[in-house]
Amino acid sequence: MNITIVSVGKIKEKYIKLGMEEFQKRLSKYCKLSIIEVADEKAPENMSEKEMENVKKAEGQRILSNIKEGSYAITLEIGGNMLSSEELANKIEKLGISGKSDITFVIGGSIGLSDEVLRRSDYALSFSRMTFPHQLMRLILIEQIYRSFRIMRNEPYHK
Repeated sequence: MNITIVSVGKIKEKYIKLGMEEFQKRLSKYCKLSIIEVADEKAPENMSEKEMENVKKAEGQRILSNIKEGSYAITLEIGGNMLSSEELANKIEKLGISGKSDITFVIGGSIGLSDEVLRRSDYALSFSRMTFPHQLMRLILIEQIYRSFRIMRNEPYHK
């Protein structure tokens, strides 16, 4: 299975980089993982609605250019579907069984995803109604993907 994470912005914090590296190493025996960072737009504090749309649109074009044709796109959205770890594992497993072996997870920037990215999404996933820094969300996501593969193979880890 091919898993891609497309995320806006670079990871700056060392502890997040170390966590990402650890889970990338662990995941290597279960799937081919690619992480693509797209540049974020400069977003001043007090943007107008139009300026926010322009930022999302620019970031959205970068995101869309990194989602392969035929890849099943899962966007992380506050208003998306909340799944347990077991349910996420089940979803990934069912996608694989149905022939969708290329999955792209998308994490937007600080003001969210463009309408174009939302339309391209095959599934909206929410980890919480809370807002998390997108850098930290990337670490949480990769850990949950790892947990999903462990669950699918009935291997110890997730309890």
